[in-house]
Amino acid sequence: MVLVDGVALLHPQDAVFDAMLEGWARQQRGGRHLQPKTISDRQAIVRRFLEITNGYPWTWTAAHLDEWMADLVSTEAFAASTIRNYQTAIRLFCDYITSPYYEWPDVCETRFGTHPVQICHEWNTLAHLADYEGGPNRRPMTREECQALFDHADERVDRAIRLGRKGALAAYRDATVFKTIYGWGLRCQEVSRLDMTDFYKNPKAPELGRFGSLHVRWGKRSKGSPPRRRMVLSVMPWAVESLEDYVVNLRPRYRASATAPVWLTERGGRLQPREIEDRFAEYRDELGMDKDLTPHGLRHSYVTHLIEDGADPKFVQDQVGHRFASTTAIYTGVSGDFMNTMMRKVLDRALTSAQ
Repeated sequence: MVLVDGVALLHPQDAVFDAMLEGWARQQRGGRHLQPKTISDRQAIVRRFLEITNGYPWTWTAAHLDEWMADLVSTEAFAASTIRNYQTAIRLFCDYITSPYYEWPDVCETRFGTHPVQICHEWNTLAHLADYEGGPNRRPMTREECQALFDHADERVDRAIRLGRKGALAAYRDATVFKTIYGWGLRCQEVSRLDMTDFYKNPKAPELGRFGSLHVRWGKRSKGSPPRRRMVLSVMPWAVESLEDYVVNLRPRYRASATAPVWLTERGGRLQPREIEDRFAEYRDELGMDKDLTPHGLRHSYVTHLIEDGADPKFVQDQVGHRFASTTAIYTGVSGDFMNTMMRKVLDRALTSAQ
């Protein structure tokens, strides 16, 4: 129990509610090893629900949740995934305060003459039925869009050098970052956290030198687990050439050690995902591309283009670190030319067998 026995509370309702939130945070932090931001975001949702209902958890009913959800859908037009996150936070909090193991029902009965109940049920919450719930406007970048982005990034470097402006080094770094995201199918967080010690030789590809494989140590977390690790094999020699040129010729100008982060700022710090996203958005807007395109689209493109080029789907799944093939399939948006080629092969096979 978070509350101290035998102590009179000046504002018992507020004190009990705050103690509930603190105990819930301890449960998530200690038992489930969730990240502090995940916990604080969930607490913020519960506090917001408290303000909306103008009542404490031991007075909440399913009707309160229905009213709030209707308001979120009608006035704020939240996506289904956002609505589900809100509902999940409320459901988990109610699971905690209604569990007899944490004694909150007894505390509420003693102090307020009532007890909390679970207000999130199957019949008033959204079910997770689809593998992907992102907006339909999110898509892989086409080969032409990828090439246009890389060319534009290179032109920014040439322009800075030609005009004698500061920022040529940072522009070259960012151009190489985009090529690395695409060349190895990385997330922004993964590429940001790369260190020089994460590159290894691959005896099956000696021509790639020290960049034959890449050890991703900061993969996506899942359900409180530590970052997932994976080894990504280098399959795009031009991307290896671009990265090697940066490491050999440009990176030493940051006066970095041999084991420091691959991508450094002018002040010697690690380049952060937000900085990568901001530079991508700047180039995207200058090129007049879709506003919905993000650096993650380069990862989608990596999956799509490998599949189009005939790579085995299981190999691609392992490269990008997906547990399930269905997840990799979501990322795949093969082009019309590829679909037409596959259609022609199927037709030719069918016509041949019919003869």
